[in-house]
Amino acid sequence: MENTIVVLDGYALNPGDLSWSEIEILGKTTVYEHTGPKDVVSRIAGSTLVLTNKTVIGRTEMAQTPTLRYIGVLATGFDIIDIPAAKELGITVCNVPAYSTDSVAQFVFALLLEICHHVGHHSAEVFNGRWTHNRDFCFWDFPGIELKDKTLGIYGFGKIGAAVARIALAFGMEVVAYSRHPDLSLESDHFHFVSCGNLYRSSDIISYHVPSTPQTRNIICAQTISQMRDGVVVINTARGNLVDEKDLAEALSTGKVAAAGLDVLSKEPPSANNPLLSAKNCIITPHIAWASNEARIRCMDITIANIRGFIAGKPQNRVF
Repeated sequence: MENTIVVLDGYALNPGDLSWSEIEILGKTTVYEHTGPKDVVSRIAGSTLVLTNKTVIGRTEMAQTPTLRYIGVLATGFDIIDIPAAKELGITVCNVPAYSTDSVAQFVFALLLEICHHVGHHSAEVFNGRWTHNRDFCFWDFPGIELKDKTLGIYGFGKIGAAVARIALAFGMEVVAYSRHPDLSLESDHFHFVSCGNLYRSSDIISYHVPSTPQTRNIICAQTISQMRDGVVVINTARGNLVDEKDLAEALSTGKVAAAGLDVLSKEPPSANNPLLSAKNCIITPHIAWASNEARIRCMDITIANIRGFIAGKPQNRVF
């Protein structure tokens, strides 16, 4: 029997500059750019393989699709899938690990360097004519921050955290990291594993790299912020629900947190009343750290390999 493949929300991965052709070879394929919650069941009806990025597939959707045998997540995080239900129903779930490691690590420093130098602001002021009419050869509205010898704390030391550490060391920074399973052989004169408390107390900048779990939800909150250095910089490119957004906005308003660079929010797209949208010294980008062209090509290639492996009876990148 021919495989029937449905892509529920393909636009984020492939807005038109990539190709689904290698997937189309593997079965009758229907690609939807976006799928709302009410349309999931009708769109996956009769399918054997479903691909999703952020569209939730829960027990109800699986139970109403008896032909479904495979769910491929077009991302690394798989919290949108009801894993216990998939296990019970014999549905294989695969994700795409590590495809965006270098892009996310690079983006951490895009956010951090913008905080340090406000490049976008100063460029806009030049194009607004301010430099043309300036009496001096230069001007700045914010003092620049040099990263050398600053301490970067990395909360979560998987592949992305390790990539961030390598870049930080190249900047001449001191690096400390918190990990549940620290590999002490990686330590050096300028890199050490520490406890959470020591990371908070010693870091000028803290970058978060952990998945969304019940244990990590709201780990950036008033209680943990109170343990941080005054004037700390917080970077989050992981998951929005790591942050108690009201608490972070308050810490930004008081200056306890000097600045925040966020690529993720608790609700995406955000509500208009999200307190961080009006917070001081807060840079927010629309969940794009993963989305370099190179990373999306890798994601597509691994997705294709995942499907081929499943069809051949040798699934790879299973999440359970």
